[in-house]
Amino acid sequence: MSDLTAAQAGIWRCSACGKLHLAGTAHCQRCGAALYERIPHSLQRAWAWLIAGMILYVPANLYPIMRNAYLGRTSDSTIIGGVLMLYQHHAYSVAAVVFIASVLIPLLKFLVMIYLLLSIQLKKQAGCEEQHRLYHLVEFVGRWSMVDVFVVAILAALIQFGSLAQVIPGVGAGAFAMMVVFTMIAAIHLDPRLLWDKRP
Repeated sequence: MSDLTAAQAGIWRCSACGKLHLAGTAHCQRCGAALYERIPHSLQRAWAWLIAGMILYVPANLYPIMRNAYLGRTSDSTIIGGVLMLYQHHAYSVAAVVFIASVLIPLLKFLVMIYLLLSIQLKKQAGCEEQHRLYHLVEFVGRWSMVDVFVVAILAALIQFGSLAQVIPGVGAGAFAMMVVFTMIAAIHLDPRLLWDKRP
């Protein structure tokens, strides 16, 4: 089986619609998008968005994700605090889902993205197939990383009883949502074709 890449064969793929063209073609014949052998500054953009997401991970976990007001008493809940509260109320499965979706998965996404970016920069030749699968895994789990934000939004919409009971989204919810979006943008900006480039 040949290890020849499309770029080495003189074929460029449109990143917008997927149509194949001969190398050197300026614009896609189907959708008109600009064609490149590789997306310009892909690594730099992916690193920038990833680092921004990693920075936001700290306030997302330290600051309250929501504020509960019940009969005049208010209490703030962080992600970890919510997990512990669910665990104490014997809601083990729900606590596990929240912990995995809100704490574990973002950390794993950061680690996988760092691994992929470093593999490209350090020209690591082995394991291209596994790296490509990891890239698509990061893209796939990105859509499931907003569990906490959805829960807070639903609670804020449903539990509004004037001065009796309220749920107000906290600073942590905004930081968490931005962290998820930035990580997804980092994955989008990373050109996966770089993983298949011939490396010395």
